[in-house]
Amino acid sequence: MNAETMIRPFRAADASDVRALFILVNRQLAPPSMRDAFEAYIVRSLADEIDRITDYYDERNGGFWVAIRDGELVGMFGLEAASSDALELRRMYVAPAARRSGVARLMLRFAEEECRRREVGRLELSTSELQPVAIELYRRSGYRLLREVIAEEISNKTLGGGIRRYHFEKYV
Repeated sequence: MNAETMIRPFRAADASDVRALFILVNRQLAPPSMRDAFEAYIVRSLADEIDRITDYYDERNGGFWVAIRDGELVGMFGLEAASSDALELRRMYVAPAARRSGVARLMLRFAEEECRRREVGRLELSTSELQPVAIELYRRSGYRLLREVIAEEISNKTLGGGIRRYHFEKYV
């Protein structure tokens, strides 16, 4: 593990920082023509998931972790059961000031280790065309592209609105 970044389970005291990072990243991702759609997505995701992280991930046989560097939250991610033999990586975000410093790779490796610890053979994830750096990270980390879809429906997992989503998997 990276000596200066620690990954630990989410605590209630992390809630406001997780919420703030979620909102910040999604607002940064929003193309000008989709700002209203992103705001609606943020509101829905906060209510359905982010503002109830412990309950949400417990209900889905998963967990949520944060990355801490110098006492500050610099990243976050969750895992939830996708099937009997797979976990799904969710909400992997890195604070803008911590990007390109290995935090995302560290969190991804931790998620893979968690799959092995739980004796789950696969890690699934998806990302959008708005996150080309994430797509490249997953490809370089050995993830196989399963499919591309155009997401039309909004949910706490996708903005909808015709955004192209890429679904990956890796046997761990």
